[in-house]
Amino acid sequence: MSMNILTLSEYVLLAALAIYALASVRIATRKTIGMGLVGISGLSIAVAVILILVKNLYGIAFCADIATALVLLGPVGTIAFARVLRGYSNG
Repeated sequence: MSMNILTLSEYVLLAALAIYALASVRIATRKTIGMGLVGISGLSIAVAVILILVKNLYGIAFCADIATALVLLGPVGTIAFARVLRGYSNG
């Protein structure tokens, strides 16, 4: 079994994204709300890219649908949460 350079680079990227996801979880557990939003946003981006890599490596088609939903709904949730927090600080 020979592994070409593209497959090898996808596995290296997968490992780097796993480390980035762990760092994002650490950022999300900080005490401030802003750092929590940044950490969760980074985690959703990392998971979406990991799912795209899983689709490319193993041919699991529904991973792309889940990744698309994460990319589209992640910012929507962040904006909604920020608006709720802004409403709490004003009232």
